[in-house]
Amino acid sequence: MSAEHAFPPPRPGPFRVLVVEDEPLMRSIIVQLARSEGYEVFEAASAEVAFQIFEKEKIDLAILDLNLTAGGSGLELLKRMRAIDAEMMGIIVTAYASVESAVEALHEGAYDYITKPFANEHLKAVVRKALESKALFRENRYLRQELREKYRFDNIIGKGDAIEQVFRVMEKVARTDSSVLITGESGTGKELVARAIHFTSERANGRFLPINCGALPENLLESELFGYKKGAFTGAGQDKVGLLKAADKGTVFFDEIGEMPLALQVKLLRALQERECYPLGSNDPIAFDVRVLCATNRNLDAEVKAGRFREELLYRINVININLPPLRDRKDDIPLLANHFLRKSEKSLARTGMRFSKGAMRLLINYPWPGNVRELENTIERAAILAETDVIHSHDLPDKLRSPSTAIVANLESSGLTLEELEREHIRRVLEKVEGDKAKAAQVLGIHLSTLYRKVQRYRLDDAGVPGSAESAAHTA
Repeated sequence: MSAEHAFPPPRPGPFRVLVVEDEPLMRSIIVQLARSEGYEVFEAASAEVAFQIFEKEKIDLAILDLNLTAGGSGLELLKRMRAIDAEMMGIIVTAYASVESAVEALHEGAYDYITKPFANEHLKAVVRKALESKALFRENRYLRQELREKYRFDNIIGKGDAIEQVFRVMEKVARTDSSVLITGESGTGKELVARAIHFTSERANGRFLPINCGALPENLLESELFGYKKGAFTGAGQDKVGLLKAADKGTVFFDEIGEMPLALQVKLLRALQERECYPLGSNDPIAFDVRVLCATNRNLDAEVKAGRFREELLYRINVININLPPLRDRKDDIPLLANHFLRKSEKSLARTGMRFSKGAMRLLINYPWPGNVRELENTIERAAILAETDVIHSHDLPDKLRSPSTAIVANLESSGLTLEELEREHIRRVLEKVEGDKAKAAQVLGIHLSTLYRKVQRYRLDDAGVPGSAESAAHTA
């Protein structure tokens, strides 16, 4: 276990409850109530004995009488215990209730304050809620630590110069609160990098909230970001907190920021500048404190020149730029990634000892991977499922890895075309091959259908003589 991974998983078994009460009859009643709920119960008649039990046993919750006759008050004992174990829950019980003592008890960390005489079901309900709260806190802490482990920098696989440079920049920016723009083609792992930056930063205990700017219509995207008040529009039946406020003290990740409509870009820019936003239907601003990470597969400088992206917003989000290289430029990393994904697939399939044949690995290395790391992972998962032996052979891999399109792209790579020209030509030829069937083309390319539609529109491929396009239809007619 690493130094960072210091928290154990939630402890199995019954909760442990310590009852501290100097009246024998009352102590017996509380002990029996706790045992009837299935808890492991310890009891003490004095603060001194109670503290000795506390030092020997891992106590989840203590039920303490406020006015103990020996060894100090229940409140003093609770304070001593929580100084050692801040996670221990405490419930104060007293026959001499006062507002002052209740306030003091809650100030010292007591979960609740109950007066005698009490209803048995009421005490059991309070104990139950306290322990549920403790269990939820421990589970959340453990899961958050698991996320930190999952998104550590050394869990991002690669050894080439390009990816090593990415690691160096990530380590530097994680220690800051600067905005970061992560660029690269679809499937290169932009969100993985964003999560790694968040979970290794000082905001790691805060929330990481992603939003896909290209997946939501403008009005819905605005309400998701800024929130809204009840009655702001039809269907707004109650107040909703926006992502910028919900991620307070944490990180908001704007995926595909280049897809955000211009009008909303203006509102986002103002919100980021002022560190406050206006929920829809409200004139009262809400302050927020978030770190902003963004990602795009577009050239935002070109988008600014074309009037599709606000220059001021680009300056605001692009304090630090991290550009992720495409997989075709990381040939040395393909065996590492392929074997990593194979081990991952083995776990889900409950198999061991799987490996690639030399021929299969050769195909994986030579394929241009237009869908990048995401496409490679999906390909390995498919091969692991379909392979009839522990060795993945060439015939277990998709036909596209052996198809003429692989050779076409290899020739295009040496033709001197820019990356955008290369991508456009490859998509055009794949569309031709599948006779304009975009769903099939997206599958061949290893990208989402919505991503393909955006690229078709961006490269104007529906007007480029692709089968099924308007122009092709006119020629056919």
